[in-house]
Order: sequence, then structure tokens, then C-alpha cells
Amino acid sequence: MIGNSIVTPIQALWSRFQVSVIEKRTNLHTYWLHREDLPDFVRESPTAMRFLDLLGPLGWAQLPERNLVRNWGQPTISNTAFLAACLIKLEEGRDSMGDLLLYLQEHPALIWLLGFPLTHTSQHPYGFDPHTSLPTERHMARMLRHMPNFTVQHLLNSSVQLLLEEFARQAIPVELCVSLDTKHILAWVKENNPKAYVEDRFNKTQQPKGDPDCKLGCKRKHNKRPAHTEPPATPTTNPVPADTLQVGEFYWGYGSGIVVVKVQNKGEFVLAEMTQSFDHSDLSYFFPLMAKTEQILGCKPRFGTFDAAFDAWYVYEYFHREEDPQAFAAVPFSEKGGYKSKGRKFDPQGLPICAAGLSMPLLFTFTDRTSCLIKHERGKYGCPLFFPQATRQTCPVHHKHATKKKMGCTAMMPTSIGARLRYTLDRDSQLYKSLYRQRTAVERINSQAFHLGIERPHLRNGDAIANLNTLIYTLINLRLFHRLRQQLNPSK
Repeated sequence: MIGNSIVTPIQALWSRFQVSVIEKRTNLHTYWLHREDLPDFVRESPTAMRFLDLLGPLGWAQLPERNLVRNWGQPTISNTAFLAACLIKLEEGRDSMGDLLLYLQEHPALIWLLGFPLTHTSQHPYGFDPHTSLPTERHMARMLRHMPNFTVQHLLNSSVQLLLEEFARQAIPVELCVSLDTKHILAWVKENNPKAYVEDRFNKTQQPKGDPDCKLGCKRKHNKRPAHTEPPATPTTNPVPADTLQVGEFYWGYGSGIVVVKVQNKGEFVLAEMTQSFDHSDLSYFFPLMAKTEQILGCKPRFGTFDAAFDAWYVYEYFHREEDPQAFAAVPFSEKGGYKSKGRKFDPQGLPICAAGLSMPLLFTFTDRTSCLIKHERGKYGCPLFFPQATRQTCPVHHKHATKKKMGCTAMMPTSIGARLRYTLDRDSQLYKSLYRQRTAVERINSQAFHLGIERPHLRNGDAIANLNTLIYTLINLRLFHRLRQQLNPSK
């Protein structure tokens, strides 16, 4: 009896029990709803429970999953485990995947909770080896590069639905006023380092070797005027006036466009986002993001507020509704083409009025495919003293073009109602001013994203940067959801 110790069979039974416990796992959302199903060592971990509160409300069960049965040469990492770990990396401010893996090794309960494939062993108290249960840093970086962005977008959409349901549950009104803006992102290349010598660094035909996907773009331009301390010398080789020279801030990188909704006295959240290379204009974000917004809300937003970069006729046309005359887009006038905010007036039929106060008839229309991002109908309007037929009347203001040779003044503009709304919008009304003030919600979101590292990511791939941006905005929405629940239940 002494030689047949019962300790070994008991250890074997205990090992098999531990294996059965650690293998029986489900998704984060289910554990968020049923915490009693968690093992004791997970419930006793404050870090694991903190991240369960933060990440658990998302719809992890509906997340598009990769083929977990296929043999990838190493244990297959699920999309749920990887994306949840990336959100933890952002929340904890970890600079690299190596720092993230070290953090997870220090908190084995997180490895079990996130769903990483476990390496069973009896040498650790939890029944698995935290070090060998995690992938390599290189594999984590590879997953970020190759994961389709629509998979990560599912988490952002889930966070939006989560917030909308919470607002409805707390009877908090959400106004359908959206704000749209873009954020520049600097690529991790030496061309963006002013201390590094790069010959012809802003030549768009010379792609940086550090990032094959980044593009050259201009953040802003401003006129450079000469100093007035001394009379400027007369130019001898370059006759271009100095006050017309434009100096721009150029970078190699990307741009992130977001649609933001502000909730009165509660905060703001990201409704939709997309990432493009930096050579795309701000207006190129409008239609794709509005399509995502309609898909999420199930309808068009009633109001929109944008900066002067979005002063285009089709922006005003998008928000115009015959059944709702008060719906409009609050956009400042950019004075394109030399016209002032009230430089054009229209008669009740929508015809432009000339400087003499006469309605200008439409001469002809044509399809414009070059002067705008979208194909549209454009019309030319002429002087009523010469069209449709010449009259013997003289121009009341004696316009310089009111001659038989010049046939009066003309106007060229889109026939869309948005072209008229651009001039007739009352930008002095209180409604316009109150809506335009809501555009600061985008700046606050961009400030949060900046502190999460969106402006200078240490990544060298466009797909990885797009996925990182989506995760950043998802975390911003989750933080707002967490604040709403804490305000409702301060004790939790």
C-alpha cells in the first residue's frame, strides 16, 4: 500500500479537470452577461473584470470569424482574441505588439478570457502556459496587416448600435445632426522627418521605401506675404507677386474621415469612418461616409455641419428635402470663383439675377464630367436684353458687357437646387449658428484619437493603419458607453 501512492492519480485527475475547465470557453459578450460561468481565477482578477466591463458589451458573437479549423502552421488565433487584444493595447497605451504580449503574460486571466488557444500544462496554477499560449509579435503584426477592414468595421458598427440602444433606454434624445471632418496621419517614413536629409522629399513620383501605400498630400495652404519693414526689391527673374505665392504643409501619409454625432450634455461618438491615402481630397469622403451613415441610421440625417472644405453644391443638395424645408447643411461660404456669400440672387423660378436686377434665361445645358467629383448637369444663363432675342432696351446699370459684340453678361452654374442653396442659405440665422457650433464635436473626437496615437502610427502598411483607426474610434465609443452606464449607476 505504501508503494502505490494515490498522489499521482489525484494529480492526473486534477490536470484533466483543469483542462476541461480552460477548454470550455465562449465569447466575451456571453461572459459579460453571465459572469457566474467564469472560472474563479478570472473573476478574482481585477484587470480581467475591468476589460470584461469595457469590451463585453460589443457583439462578439456576430463578428466575422476566420477558419479556425484550418492548419496555419501554428495554433489559429481567432479574430475575437486578436481584436480584443488590440483594444487592450490601445486602452493601456502599449507602444508595440511586444509590449502587449508582455502585458498579457503578466495577466494570464486575460489570455483565458480573450480566447487565445491554450497550451495545457500542470506546471502552472491555471493549467496553461501563458508564454506559449500567445502568438509571436510578428504573427500579431501580420494579422493586423492582412485582416479585412470590414471585419474591424463590425466592431465599430456594434459600438454605434450599443450607444443608440443605451440612449433610447435612458430616454436621451439624439439629434440627427452629423459632423464630418478629416484627420491627417503621418506615415512612418524618413521623408516626414525634417531632421533627415532627403533629396527632393516632396516629389510624388518618388515613393518612400518605408511605406509602399502612403501618398503625398497637402494639409493646408496659406499665402506668403513679404515683410513690410523694408521696401521689397523689384524682382528680375521671377515676376510673380510674393503675396500670391502659396506655401503648403506637405506630408506623406493617410487621411481619416469620420462622421460624428453630438449628444447634448453627454458627449459625442463616431458614427462612421474610413481611411484613404493622403492624396484624396476632403470632399472625396462625403458620399462614402454618408452612405455608411444611412446604412447605420436607416435614413438620411436631417442636418449636417462641415467646414469650408465641403462647400460644394452637392453637399447642400444631399440635405435638401421638399417635405422638410428646415433641413439643411451648415457650411461656411468659401468664396470660390471670386463670388461673395450673397453675390448671386435668384428669382422665384430659380433663375439667377444679373447685376441690373433682371432674370437671366437658361440658354443651354450640358453634362459636366471634369469640374467636379461627380457627373452633373450644368447650365449657361444669358442676358435677357439679348436672349432669347435682342431688344432695343439698354442695360439699367450700363454693364461693360452690355454691347452687341459681347452680347451681355453670362453665368455658368449647376442646374441643381444645391447650387442655389449655396448662395441663398441664411448664415446669419440662429439655427445656422447653433448647428455650426456642433462641428466642434469632430475636433473633440480628433483630440481623443490623437492621444490614442492616430497621428503618428508606427506602422508601414495602409491596411494596418486603416484597421488601427477603426479600433481607435471603436474604443472612443466604448469609453462613452462606459461613462453613460457609470452616470446611471455611480456605484458600479
